[in-house]
Amino acid sequence: MKRAGGLWPRLTCWDNLFTAAHTAASCKRSRPDVAAYLLDLENAVARLRRALLNDTYQPGDYRTFRIYEPKQRTISAAPFRDRVVHHALTQIIEPVFEKRFTTRSFASRAGYGTHRGVTLAIHAAREHPYALQCDISKYFPSIDHGILKQKLRRALKCKPTLALADRIIDCSNAQEPVLRYYPGDTLFTPHERRRGLPLGNQTSQFFANVYLDSLDHFVLRELKPAEYARYVDDFILFGDSKDRLHQMKADIIEHLDTVRLTLHPGKSRIHRTQDGITF
Repeated sequence: MKRAGGLWPRLTCWDNLFTAAHTAASCKRSRPDVAAYLLDLENAVARLRRALLNDTYQPGDYRTFRIYEPKQRTISAAPFRDRVVHHALTQIIEPVFEKRFTTRSFASRAGYGTHRGVTLAIHAAREHPYALQCDISKYFPSIDHGILKQKLRRALKCKPTLALADRIIDCSNAQEPVLRYYPGDTLFTPHERRRGLPLGNQTSQFFANVYLDSLDHFVLRELKPAEYARYVDDFILFGDSKDRLHQMKADIIEHLDTVRLTLHPGKSRIHRTQDGITF
């Protein structure tokens, strides 16, 4: 599939930036920072557009806080101006990747979502006796910046658009430290590679799908389970043979090594579907 170019004029056009501002403000218009931005929307968008075109745009600092449901997570909130940029970027590049994504990735995609993913899993659980359920350990803190940028470049060739994506990635705030070694690493490799995306960004959700798209294709083309579904870093394979699913798990671990990810040891195991599955 050809790489997409010529995206920058569409990304920085008035319509795209205004749409991004309204989308970023959805359900948040009463917040002081959002209300202030919308009050002076035309001038704010003009300043933002000028910064993008002059290559002087620089992301601001994140505000972090913790949530405890459904489990403890650290959320990073970018300044509203940056959230407008995040939406402006994904509005243009998401359609490029949608053509490449499989139909078995259900998170943060129009027309997919939790209901459709769970419906597929329910039907598969009724048809097949075993399920291999997998979860990636510390997924967002583990996403490797260099590998992510390579994946973006396999689909995009527009230099200023890639430069903007790189800047957003490079300005990610510090995440939970993850120190792991993979085949071919030296003693210093994990310390030399930047990792981690802020949970809470529109771009982070999208980049998370891009990062694991190769896993989806690997599972569907090479392993060929009876059924498969992924929601962010939680994914499940169905089959009729427990031994075959054990082999698939070993192959998945080997594939994840290539993108510097690790399965969660306590959450990645084979279940009998008649006993019920949490997905």
